[in-house]
Amino acid sequence: MSQTFTVHLEKPIVSVRILDDSATLSCEGKKDGAESVENAGFSQTCQTLNGVVARLNQFYDTLFAEHKEEIARLSVEIARKILMQKVQDGDYEIESIVKEALNNAPTRQDVVVHLNPQDHLLCQKAQADSPNGDLGGIKFVSDPNIGRAECLLETPKGIIESLIEEALGRIANALKKAE
Repeated sequence: MSQTFTVHLEKPIVSVRILDDSATLSCEGKKDGAESVENAGFSQTCQTLNGVVARLNQFYDTLFAEHKEEIARLSVEIARKILMQKVQDGDYEIESIVKEALNNAPTRQDVVVHLNPQDHLLCQKAQADSPNGDLGGIKFVSDPNIGRAECLLETPKGIIESLIEEALGRIANALKKAE
């Protein structure tokens, strides 16, 4: 007596464990033939479900592996859209961005920081409010070629760029390499 058993799930199966211990289902003292048939049917159902689970797990692993690069690309694209919206809304701290870039500079002497004109005004104000702070002694230059929430540092030893697209590119590469 062959029957088809169909399961529809709303979410992917992450982990399943099916116990194939049909002996625990019987009550003590019952030893009739109908019970043996039920146990055999239950045992067969458990084996079938174990096979289905194994195939679903294999399908899930294959699907994820095949789409890993696409998932990484979409993740970076989502991050890009969120960042661009935050930049457009002015929801960022240019002082923190400049400080992070300065931390990557080999020296703080004779540093010139190129900023978007809007960000330039904010950094000049922060520098005037705290002349001995982290931004003290730094020369800021207004540069319309620099995007908002970005900066370019000129040092005697080279140039350091803090650009959104470069950071997103590094994240994309890291996601592609991750397993």
